Amino acid sequence: MDTSFEITMLMVITIISGIGAQVLADYLKVPAIVFLLVFGILVGNDILGLVHPNLLGDGLEVIVSLSVALILFEGGLSLELRALGAVSGSIRNLVTVGTLITLVGGGMAAHWLGEFPWPIAFLYASLVVVTGPTVVGPLLKQVSVDRPVAAILEGEGVLIDPIGAILAVLVLNVVLSGSADPVELFRELITRLGIGATIGVVGGALMGWSLKQAKFMSEDLTSLVVLAALWGLYDAAELVSSESGLMTAVVAGLVVRSVGVPEMRQLRRFKGQLTMLCVSVLFILLAADLSLESIVALGWGSVLTVLALMFIVRPINVLICTLSSKLNWRQKFFIAWIGPRGIVSASVSSLFAILLTQRGMNGGDSIKALVFLTIIMTVVTQGLTAKYVAQLLRVTSSTATGAVIVGSNPISRLIGQMFQERNESVVIIDTDPEACEQAKDEGLRVYQSSALDTNVLEEAGLESMGTFLAMTSNGEVNLVLAQRAAEEFQPPRVLAIFPQEPQKKTANSNAKDKVQQAFIPEFPLKLWSQYVQDREVKLGETLLRQPGLEFQRSHLQAMIRSGEFLPLLLLRQDQLMVVPVAETWQAGDRIIYLLHDPKPKLLKRLSGSQQTDLTLDKHPVVEEVPIPSPHLETISAKESSN
Repeated sequence: MDTSFEITMLMVITIISGIGAQVLADYLKVPAIVFLLVFGILVGNDILGLVHPNLLGDGLEVIVSLSVALILFEGGLSLELRALGAVSGSIRNLVTVGTLITLVGGGMAAHWLGEFPWPIAFLYASLVVVTGPTVVGPLLKQVSVDRPVAAILEGEGVLIDPIGAILAVLVLNVVLSGSADPVELFRELITRLGIGATIGVVGGALMGWSLKQAKFMSEDLTSLVVLAALWGLYDAAELVSSESGLMTAVVAGLVVRSVGVPEMRQLRRFKGQLTMLCVSVLFILLAADLSLESIVALGWGSVLTVLALMFIVRPINVLICTLSSKLNWRQKFFIAWIGPRGIVSASVSSLFAILLTQRGMNGGDSIKALVFLTIIMTVVTQGLTAKYVAQLLRVTSSTATGAVIVGSNPISRLIGQMFQERNESVVIIDTDPEACEQAKDEGLRVYQSSALDTNVLEEAGLESMGTFLAMTSNGEVNLVLAQRAAEEFQPPRVLAIFPQEPQKKTANSNAKDKVQQAFIPEFPLKLWSQYVQDREVKLGETLLRQPGLEFQRSHLQAMIRSGEFLPLLLLRQDQLMVVPVAETWQAGDRIIYLLHDPKPKLLKRLSGSQQTDLTLDKHPVVEEVPIPSPHLETISAKESSN
């Protein structure tokens, strides 16, 4: 058979297998790397024999190098610099001290438990110091955790990859030469990282400046120019100092993001799609060349080595590196649990196996097999259990508290006071000086600024808040603000007051699914604000019970349609949330609401008095609300048996 045809078939089967694995993983909501490994082994030499990576020769190394550079650039481009700043100390420790701890601990485990010679044991440890954005990123998309926890895992995954790759190359040189000088090793590591970072900073800044100046280029062409520039920078760094190109890719991504090039969303989307393709191809190719017999031949000692790496070395690493952080023990435990190995470990170990074999040294295949065993065990164990561990430890982002509310009006201030009464942080943002003063007078924290300014949102602490609520008088502006907050800061609950029509116009927005319509459809904010100012409302709380739940739902929905009932907040499992339009109320929920009651205004007019005690007939299943309000009288009726 013609070689060119064989290579064509190899690439076609590889791409189909990789994308098929991604689709299946997305459908089943599990990390894609699980199926990529399975599909790669399935089409590889040991089973179906459809994919033979050795046909690519030196081309495999080229594909691996350029793909990993793109993956790390996309990782740097996706990092939230604001979030990294809050946990920078922990990330710094993990990629420096943590690297040393994993190197020493992993080497000891591989030697004592896996019975590898010391040089090979430390070579293995150098290959598994990395985690990687290709496995951590998809995992965090499926398991929404506290923003500081996510920032640490994402930052570690991106920044430690080039450090680990350079360290592995230096350890390999030591193994091949047979002599080791720790001082020289450290000097070489710092030198290559420094060269890579310098080229990345200069190249990323030039790239960002050029894109800002070249306004004539289309969005599609801009993305391709960035891709070409990235690979050019990577190659330049490799020419200056081998293995420094990966650091260049990461730093260039960080710089381009910080510069803020035009159409950043389009650029990130394009790079994300390319990264998914690269990951799919690489894992299929590398897993296809893996010998199952070599993994089985490792024995139980290697399994114990990986278990020690997961449950002894990683926890010690995280404990020491986060010792001075503000993280609680649950957050630290989750970070210690999550340390899956990914594409950098797989690709570098595959190249090392080839180099060791070419030099006539034993251990290359065993190193590759042990690294892939590490990848399989960490990804399967941690990837499939991360969601349940996060829920058990209560570190999911859905449990975050506090609110940032855009728009200072009587209802938004009332909601802010309710959150504040539960000792939750509340920030009001508005451009109107008079409205801001009213919020300050009511004891609320206020920023007189535009919510379009991400620096203001950052200063308000949105990255750690549980709720973002946009409720200005302009519905379309509210929707834009909410979508931007969802994309930039990713709070667990993003709500806004907006009409249905603008939502249809923005149906292609990435953030549209994260924004919920607040309170009721077509909410008349001005009308209800006037009701509050005129003291024509009562504040109440109703408890939904299982007996008669459907009747309660129907009754309350009928009151909403009549325009006399406004659900504001939902108290569920001791968590206070703004009521979304599409929320299905459950038994045990407490609905805090406003009830339109025009009688006090009529009494005031008849009596000529300035203040009148307001009364309201009992409403089924009503309780007193222990939340003071400067505007409202609280319903005092006790809960009825109905």
